[in-house]
Amino acid sequence: MRQPRSAVRLIGALAAGTLAAGLMVGCSSKNQVPSIGYATDATIATYNGASSLGASSGSSAVFSRVLTGFFYTGPDGQQVADTDFGTAKEVPGESQTIQYRLNPDGVYSDGVPTSCDDLVLAWAARSGRYTKPGDRGPVPLFDAASTSGYDAIERVDCQPGSRDATVVFRPGRRYLPWRNLFAAGELMPAHVAAQVANVPNVVSALQTGDPNALGRIAEFWNTGWTIPADGRLDLSRFPSSGPYRIESFGSEDGLVLVANERWWGNKPATGRIVVWPKTFDLKKKVGDNAVGVLDVGAHSVKDLNLNGFSVQTLPGRGAEQLTLSTGGVFASVEARRAFALCLPRQTLFDKLGKVPDAPKAGLGSGPLNAHILQQDSLLYPAVIGASNKYSGGDVANATRAVAASGAPNPTVRIGYAGPDDRRAQTVTMIAEACKPAGITVVDAAAPDFTPARLTEGKVDAVLGSTASAPGPAGSIGGVAATSALRTGNGLNFGRYGNGRYDAITDQLGADDSSAAQLNLLTEAENLLWAELPSIPLFATPRTIAFGKGLRNGIAAPNQAGTGWNMDRWVLER
Repeated sequence: MRQPRSAVRLIGALAAGTLAAGLMVGCSSKNQVPSIGYATDATIATYNGASSLGASSGSSAVFSRVLTGFFYTGPDGQQVADTDFGTAKEVPGESQTIQYRLNPDGVYSDGVPTSCDDLVLAWAARSGRYTKPGDRGPVPLFDAASTSGYDAIERVDCQPGSRDATVVFRPGRRYLPWRNLFAAGELMPAHVAAQVANVPNVVSALQTGDPNALGRIAEFWNTGWTIPADGRLDLSRFPSSGPYRIESFGSEDGLVLVANERWWGNKPATGRIVVWPKTFDLKKKVGDNAVGVLDVGAHSVKDLNLNGFSVQTLPGRGAEQLTLSTGGVFASVEARRAFALCLPRQTLFDKLGKVPDAPKAGLGSGPLNAHILQQDSLLYPAVIGASNKYSGGDVANATRAVAASGAPNPTVRIGYAGPDDRRAQTVTMIAEACKPAGITVVDAAAPDFTPARLTEGKVDAVLGSTASAPGPAGSIGGVAATSALRTGNGLNFGRYGNGRYDAITDQLGADDSSAAQLNLLTEAENLLWAELPSIPLFATPRTIAFGKGLRNGIAAPNQAGTGWNMDRWVLER
């Protein structure tokens, strides 16, 4: 008999030595708490984790046990198969081909069976092939976070309503990290989009190519799953394919997730999870004893008292970085270079990025010197040579670069989702370091900040983690990091574009030989350090805490967040 997914992943994570909290012995005198509060610095903006808003706000850290997929991000940042949802396997053929089979018991919380229609919608939205006329040429119909991998797919063979799909990649194209496709938090209910868009189903709409039908589907995909701050949700648009479903969302009660009665896998261990996102006063929620699990950026919440919690601060898979505009004050590479030269990268790491008991090598061991590769990669030491000139605080060369840029006395507005005490300190330190070079730095944080303000020209840089996310971010595969600098991708908020970089990323996804990876990554990092669309600082440190009596909590300092296995949490007091 196959062990359930939840048991397998829990046993595996514990065996690997991942942080586990509150393993209780002799709990007969304790009672299980029926509801657990989960505090996270993700923001809840949309149900759709595949959209640029969803990916950059942290939807997958909140909804990965509400919207399941063929794979999920495990606690170490790796992709793990979710056989409760379905199976996926690569099969032989001239072109790369993946066969997907959905669990025959799978059904959304509204009673509609899961089907391959969901894969077709995901591919349509993220392939980049569906466009509309724009002022400067065709623009994507769908506001997708990324097209990586999906743009290499030739077709998705699917009979509407079927449990089976065959995904065939384009001749000559391969996508090695295909397990990142059709994953948890990103596979949306196609039947809802079809119903609201008034089309028979998304498969037929794509087959006929009706531009009006496609336009309506795209409009709903882009905005129809947005979660308004006032919490007025039409819950018929938010069915669940996981162990939890949304019950309500409000400015006072948070996001309330309850057990999905139609879930076909193991019943959640706790029937109710209340998610407190960044927009709430997390310090007060902890003080009010409303939090059982907390996952936030280290030192982001000022004077946070975690007495009574089991606490660990870990280097995250996300890259703390500044994403720069390629227009305005940063239109010239010399202006971006001036800013990079005056940044006190080593000092920022020493004061704000270094975790207790920091390792001597690997993740979190020093300033991050690569844009798309993590510090614990075996190739990392060999590809970071171009970063040497930006070790930090080079006022003399920064001053010369400012003069060369032709923009004297530039002002740089740095935006981020506030309040965030660590990022406020980061901006203050940058301002002090860059002032002698003639660069004025302004803190442009806001509670409702989104990275789209960079695109709109309202700020000049975004301070955030991978892909400008305010909270949980990053994975071993690094797909979001690579995608965020590709021409035209939704996560590319600075609107950087370089055809050679795009070609390199395609090759990285197709050739897994060590020699090819080394050469391509070295070329990519040399290019990115020369053009500076972003400036890496350090591995984003995460503070993860489990309340007394919390069992089965396993820290996940990555894009899935520690809520990756919330359906196994038990709180006994």
